[in-house]
Amino acid sequence: MSTATDEILDKLKSLTLLEASELVKQIEEAFGVSAAAPVGQMMMGGPAAVAAEPVEEQTEFTVMLEEVPADKKIAILKEVRAITGLGLKEAKDLVEAAPKAVKEAIAKDAAEEMKKQLEAVGAKISIK
Repeated sequence: MSTATDEILDKLKSLTLLEASELVKQIEEAFGVSAAAPVGQMMMGGPAAVAAEPVEEQTEFTVMLEEVPADKKIAILKEVRAITGLGLKEAKDLVEAAPKAVKEAIAKDAAEEMKKQLEAVGAKISIK
């Protein structure tokens, strides 16, 4: 640092809060700037606000039947019936309407197990 900036820094350190406040007002007027934080950043939250907010962990999952290959349709239909307890017509409608939710609001472990069962018979599954 230069001696000029060192001197300014030393003088700033010795200011009282009232004097510092007056200095800020004078700088704002002299240079046409504002020392206030931008409202958009405060409202939207900067990086510090994002880190401070707790991230809510997802506890309920939906198993989605994304795609049903034509040659695997009957096996998938049987598995959907076994998993959901739906009747033949309802299960057939669900399978033919893919992409469609098979089960909603279930625990992660149950969703993973259901995904494995349906993928074993040829269905393409996603968990949301």
